[in-house]
Amino acid sequence: MKDYITVIGAGLAGCESAYQIAKRGIKVKLYDMKPLKYTPAHNNKNLAEIVCSNSFKSNLLTNACGLLKEELRYLDSLLIKIADETQVPAGQALAVDRELFSEKVTKEIEQNPLIEVVHEEVTEIEKMSQDGIVIIATGPLTSSKLADNISKITGQDKLYFYDAAAPIITKESINFNIAFFGNRYEQEKQKKETEQEWKERLKAQDDSYINLPMDQQEYEKFYNELINAEIVTLHDFEKREIFEGCMPIEIMAKRGKDTLRYGPLKPVGFDDPRTIKRSYAIVQLRQDNKNGSIYNMVGFQTNLKYGEQKRVFSLIPGMENAEFVKYGVMHRNTYINSTKLLDNTYNLKSNNNIFFAGQITGVEGYVESISSGLVASINACKKLKNEEKISFPNLTMIGALAEYISTANEKFQPMNANFGILPELKIRIKDKKVKYLTLAERALEALKDKKN
Repeated sequence: MKDYITVIGAGLAGCESAYQIAKRGIKVKLYDMKPLKYTPAHNNKNLAEIVCSNSFKSNLLTNACGLLKEELRYLDSLLIKIADETQVPAGQALAVDRELFSEKVTKEIEQNPLIEVVHEEVTEIEKMSQDGIVIIATGPLTSSKLADNISKITGQDKLYFYDAAAPIITKESINFNIAFFGNRYEQEKQKKETEQEWKERLKAQDDSYINLPMDQQEYEKFYNELINAEIVTLHDFEKREIFEGCMPIEIMAKRGKDTLRYGPLKPVGFDDPRTIKRSYAIVQLRQDNKNGSIYNMVGFQTNLKYGEQKRVFSLIPGMENAEFVKYGVMHRNTYINSTKLLDNTYNLKSNNNIFFAGQITGVEGYVESISSGLVASINACKKLKNEEKISFPNLTMIGALAEYISTANEKFQPMNANFGILPELKIRIKDKKVKYLTLAERALEALKDKKN
């Protein structure tokens, strides 16, 4: 076995991985194809380049990303430390001077005697992993040649490309005076039931789908707001890659007033329990995690601005107080089917010499990528030393993210930090801030024995 660990990709996850490995006294070869080759979104020669917003989101413990950052501070994350050092005024958020941030990360990495930075495009991983440990942290814009090689290694015909993803909301924020559980067409099979039998059976149905009925007036109000809502402007290279199978709901709606009613909002197969009549339209929410605390909006892939999603989708009856743990997004993203391929240490099940980190695993966001890099690198070091790997508790945000991306899910899509993926508290707390603070305190307590 080689006496060093190879890290491919010097973005946020890759740089965090390299630092954590070197911190443990192990040599690192960190590969990055810049400045020899750039992706369509990159233009800075420095490492850890920030290409979108300069915000690392909230610093508050009552915010999921704030909790994740605090966990990473506790575990001596280099990139969060430098983010703190290069922050600019942004209220309660941690925003950074992006140029200074990348410069300081680059200096820290390049001056570390245990880290060798290699400016070269990697296109084949097999030889590197035959007698050495490799962490692949090449991000959502992985080069096509490397993506093909990763597909070969993972046994997948292709990596997952998604251009539009649906919002995800918490179950507890749904109004069940309007919403009801049930699978489409199940009602049609039970026409001979009495009304009381029918209602009792609805209560007993599985909770994999939640249904939100709309009358004509409610639908038309929602429709008009949807087609006139503001959208996010895409990069030119992303516009070329949008495909029909993942069409944003606002684009579909513009094809005709009833298009949604014959598509994702079709009311066929359901009666509204309040009226015992078929609704004019119906929105379905599908369970998105194992414990049923979060649900995604079926067919609601969207490119609307976040504020517009909150405004327009809250017009749907039953979602007037919806809590969005993830808004819909639309951009190019390359990621592996982690739920089938990785364990909760970001280790490839079929080849224990290979780890993945960053957005290619299905975690979404700057801080989430850093988190995955930290976990992957700690366990890569354990692997090199023939020690038992470390799984972080799912009570922590670090552990919950690792569990989410490694748990079987046929409808897997990238996920960012949110309180919905943490196990629920044993007691019900109505005040949201108090609840989130309690979850955060529980997470930090669970992290105490994981510092080394």
